[in-house]
Amino acid sequence: MRAIWKGAVSFGLVNVPVRLYSATENHDVQFRQVHREDGGRIKYKRVCSIDGEEVAYDDIAKGFETDDGEMVVLTDDDLSDLPISTSREIAVDKFVPSDQIDPLYYDKCYYLEPEKAAVKPYVLLREALEQTDRVALVTVSIRTRMTVAVLRVRDDVISMQTLLWPDEVRAADFGVLNDASDEVKPAEQAMAQMLVESLTGDYEPDEYEDDYEQAVRALVKAKLEGGEVKAPAPEADTGGEVVDLLAALQQSVNRAKSSRGEASDARRTSAEKSTKKAPAKKAAAKKATAKKAPAKKTAAKKTTAKKAPAKKKAS
Repeated sequence: MRAIWKGAVSFGLVNVPVRLYSATENHDVQFRQVHREDGGRIKYKRVCSIDGEEVAYDDIAKGFETDDGEMVVLTDDDLSDLPISTSREIAVDKFVPSDQIDPLYYDKCYYLEPEKAAVKPYVLLREALEQTDRVALVTVSIRTRMTVAVLRVRDDVISMQTLLWPDEVRAADFGVLNDASDEVKPAEQAMAQMLVESLTGDYEPDEYEDDYEQAVRALVKAKLEGGEVKAPAPEADTGGEVVDLLAALQQSVNRAKSSRGEASDARRTSAEKSTKKAPAKKAAAKKATAKKAPAKKTAAKKTTAKKAPAKKKAS
């Protein structure tokens, strides 16, 4: 497991440095929405419900919708003024009997692991909780929000379980049950108690299995072995918004290299064509020069021989 938080449990003058681990994990089967024909994943665009235009990530703000449907837009400056907590302390407020907290209030559960130098005070707190049959009511800040939680012992490890706020627990008010107890006959009540006694036993978690998950995984395995797998084609570059600067730079470099590669290929192709035609032109030029050269030289010699005596006579 990987620690998701580090801090310290404080009760009285005792401080116990601890690491926080998630005690549970979700094994629910997750399905993707895909194109039936090729298995490609379905994407969704961020579109404004008013003008129907796609909205850039930088233009998206947080909004709070009131009970009557009005939307209040909150800016970063507004959110910066909200009370947040970065405390790394699990502060024990008081120790209460374990049966005072309705299990309905329990939310997420975590394990607390002590640092090596804090094993002794950790064990001291653990033994105190077990011997007194109490839980520690604490306040803790997780992801900048303060919440209430309880510390209790499970398998010699102190666990921390966050609690729901009172307004997060709904009241069950069903009018149809108001007079239901008057309709139950004593004989029926006695028979129900006998049924409960006949089915009494201990809770063994391993006795129950998620047959739906097992069936889905068996179905997927059978399709894999039968070759019924669709490998989606690489996603085309749609030129969409790039939020990360490094990704934008890398994309620009790749495009530049690609364009240079296409240009060099074009130049190379035209150069190869020119090279193939060049030898024919050069050969023709050589033949023409070979035929004309003797004629030019001969004419020049004859002309010089005739004119030379005439110049001497004139002098």
